[in-house]
Amino acid sequence: MDINDNIISPLELKISFSKLLEQYEAMAESDDPVTAAKANELLKIANDYPELREGFSDLSILTTREREIQSILQDTFSPLLSKNEIKTASVPFHDLIFNASERFKTIIETAGDGFNLHIKNMPQDDIYIIACTIILNFCYGYNINFKRPFYYEIPDANGILRYYKILYNADFCEIIPTEKANTITRQDYEALLDNFENIELWKKLFPPNSYIFKGFVISNIFDVTEDQSISNIKSSLIIDETCTEETFVDSFHDIFSSLLGIKGIKVGFSSYNREENTFERVYGVGANSFLINNVDCVRCEDCLCEWSYNRLLNEKKYFSVSDVDKAYAKLKDKVPQIVALHDQGIKSAIFAPVANDEGLMGIMEIVSYKPFELNSINANKLVDVMPFIVSAVERSINEEQNLIEAIIQQECTSIHPSVSWKFKKAAKQFLIEFQKNKGIKPAFGEIVFDNVYPLYGQIDVKGSSNARNSATQKDLALQLSLVKNVLNELPKEEQLPIYEQLKFQIESYIEEIETNFKVDTEQELIRFFKEDIEPLFNYFIEKMNFAKSEITDYFNKIDSTLGVVYYHRKNYDNTISLINKNMSALIDSKQEEAQAMYPHFFERFKTDGVEHNMYIGEAITKEDSFNLIYLYNLRLWQMQVMYEMENDFYQNQDAYPIGLDVASMILVFNQPLSIRFRMDEKQFDVDGTYNARYEVVKKRVDKAFIKGTQERVTTKGKMSIIYSQREDELEYLKYVRFMQSKNMLANDIEILELQDLQGVTGLKAIRVSLIYQKKDGDDKTFYTYDDLMKEIKV
Repeated sequence: MDINDNIISPLELKISFSKLLEQYEAMAESDDPVTAAKANELLKIANDYPELREGFSDLSILTTREREIQSILQDTFSPLLSKNEIKTASVPFHDLIFNASERFKTIIETAGDGFNLHIKNMPQDDIYIIACTIILNFCYGYNINFKRPFYYEIPDANGILRYYKILYNADFCEIIPTEKANTITRQDYEALLDNFENIELWKKLFPPNSYIFKGFVISNIFDVTEDQSISNIKSSLIIDETCTEETFVDSFHDIFSSLLGIKGIKVGFSSYNREENTFERVYGVGANSFLINNVDCVRCEDCLCEWSYNRLLNEKKYFSVSDVDKAYAKLKDKVPQIVALHDQGIKSAIFAPVANDEGLMGIMEIVSYKPFELNSINANKLVDVMPFIVSAVERSINEEQNLIEAIIQQECTSIHPSVSWKFKKAAKQFLIEFQKNKGIKPAFGEIVFDNVYPLYGQIDVKGSSNARNSATQKDLALQLSLVKNVLNELPKEEQLPIYEQLKFQIESYIEEIETNFKVDTEQELIRFFKEDIEPLFNYFIEKMNFAKSEITDYFNKIDSTLGVVYYHRKNYDNTISLINKNMSALIDSKQEEAQAMYPHFFERFKTDGVEHNMYIGEAITKEDSFNLIYLYNLRLWQMQVMYEMENDFYQNQDAYPIGLDVASMILVFNQPLSIRFRMDEKQFDVDGTYNARYEVVKKRVDKAFIKGTQERVTTKGKMSIIYSQREDELEYLKYVRFMQSKNMLANDIEILELQDLQGVTGLKAIRVSLIYQKKDGDDKTFYTYDDLMKEIKV
């Protein structure tokens, strides 16, 4: 078998001891007779077997000349150091080893029969190019620094992976060009510098087997397990992506096993919440906490004794428990961390505080299921890795804070995607100014969008105040009747005048609710129930022992949170909440389609119904693409979506706890305006005195009356479009006719004048009835509002 089999390389490998023998030739001339005699003895071996000097690639010669090779190499492999040094003789880019120290042999034997030795991080795809760089250095004097540290990974007797760094001694090798070799010019060299990955170019300049490697290399090998473990920990913590992989935690356990030289240990972590003074579980791929036994959150005092609490939180020093069972037998349930470890079958542990200048951030927990494996001595090995742990936890905390802020931004004070670019631009400028001014906080730039067209619409629950009052009256009347039932059950001998007075007061309240219900009636009755009735009923149960079933019935019907009967009001509140939820979901879904047509700003609000604002224009899109056709399209889209929202509401009215009606209204403002983000209110508002008229109309128009009447312009079963300009009327009548053709709107168009509002005159309205479809997809069944109500009642 030839050493070059199955290898494509610019180097043809030959094992030779020629360079080493040259040194022995010099030593043979030594004045020291012992040195000269030894050198001559080795030179005689080389003369007897010339292939050792000339070089060979036949691997069988390594076997037939094994004793002679060992003799020639005896000075480089001193028998006195063989049991301590880790050293081999080999050829480059090959796992072949033909001589090794005793310690290296022992390491390989310990690894087991199934272990195959190979260089861990030898880049197989780059071996050809690495060989070329060596030729450039040896033969042409171009010093290309492509040295990389190479390692062996070899398991020890306990199965723990240990890392061995390889340092090569190339004193005993030479590289000789063959006939195939090209002369490498400076121009070739410069071209190669910019084409590392161009393997075809390298092969063209350095054809396969165009040079002969003659000699051998000595590998001096060092156990760098601890250094490599620290490096692996650092790498694992720096690269965020690895922390999301399923194998991350297992590999992290293995790294710490190598660092501490202990197989089977586990690593956990609990984060410290300074505000709550609690330890909390970290949620992630395979994340565990042995200190709090994987519950969500535990007060620090409940999972640490006083000494360990002070040690970790105040002194910020680690502590260990080398024998958990012994500590548990001695302390029993007095030390919570010992109890937690014992309950999980852990036998020894180390707790290390992860802290920076600002204080404790968390606890790293290393545990073993064997006693004495973890202790205060090997805990000191953590000193070298803790800075990387601290950095990783700091980064994780910052990322979590950023994520929390992002969630708050999204869920509570969201910035619509259509305008986020301007906020980012302002934030970037803010950061630049902050850095320029060395930490002096600058003013955040104004966020203003000029010349944008507004669109506003609302679907409001009609008569919501009356419905709420009605629900309140029913609940209060029910609660008064329950009190009356209790008083009616009192024995005759207990009929005190004060009870008669209470009955009279209850009757008065019932009459007031039915005929003269006022704003303060509800609060007055709540005080009456809390201060007069409930203490009396509690006295009846505890001391008098009567009317128990009626009193129990009373308290069972009282809401535990509010302390009052909350039945009809709950149905009302649930109905409003469900209406808002369903309508919001529908318009949010439709908004995705609208944004795809042309980007625009959108926001909605939940009131007793759903309101929405939209703004469209060049300033928002940041592109020279806006055309009024997109405004007209959005106006038509708005009408169609509001129709769908109201139609969906009546289709699903049977799903609501109580029956309510809604009314749709659109406000048209045909002049562009400016909007400004109000930093104090965290929302957009119109900018300028003239534009403020738009906001005034928005707030008041749904309560406006038709001129000369007491009829509100917004009414159930109809869509009202409020405007002030003749061109708006003509435009929206086109949309109405289009929707009529789609059986969405009826043919009863009204053009109405509205009574003047405070500071606003000249408003008009188009009002038209909606035609509802009873079921989705049933295009043949259309209903007016009155038809639909009859159908629902049936």
